[in-house]
Amino acid sequence: MTKDVINNMSTHMDKTIDALRKEYQRVRTGRASTGLLDEIKVDFYGTPSPINQVATLAVPEPRTITLQPWDAKMIPVIEKAIMNANLGLTPANDGKVIRLNIPPLTEERRKDIVKQLKKLAEDAKVAVRNIRRDAIDELKKQEKDKKISEDDLKRAEKEVQDVTNSHVAKIDEVFVHKEKEVMEV
Repeated sequence: MTKDVINNMSTHMDKTIDALRKEYQRVRTGRASTGLLDEIKVDFYGTPSPINQVATLAVPEPRTITLQPWDAKMIPVIEKAIMNANLGLTPANDGKVIRLNIPPLTEERRKDIVKQLKKLAEDAKVAVRNIRRDAIDELKKQEKDKKISEDDLKRAEKEVQDVTNSHVAKIDEVFVHKEKEVMEV
């Protein structure tokens, strides 16, 4: 009984950390990443499609992203979608390939990004704590319904707290790694 609750809780916490990592991919650092373009939709013959489904994305250099559309007629549409995404990137094309040059970040901008990253990490920690609260509530309900003993409840609560602490530590680890990447000149 308690193992199911704890395993379920741990799975939800892992998903929270995965979501944080995905959020961090979307944050623009001084380094090129195709993850910056993940949320951009392009009007592909009347159908909004993710940009990676209409072009090949690559990072040939640390500060450059290239997009090679499968249909050359899509170049202006892709450029427009990138401009409308407000990424602060200006596409340049040579008729076949679109290049996005990632400008280096200023120190002030880096600090702003770190604040943004810290807020995302805090939000993830809050989510983990909410998951912990829900798990403890479920365990207390089981104890109230006499499905588990009071001793089992105490043991399970300790285990829940240990799992929570390990996930919070993972969130901190992910944050520190991303912070280091952002502050790198």
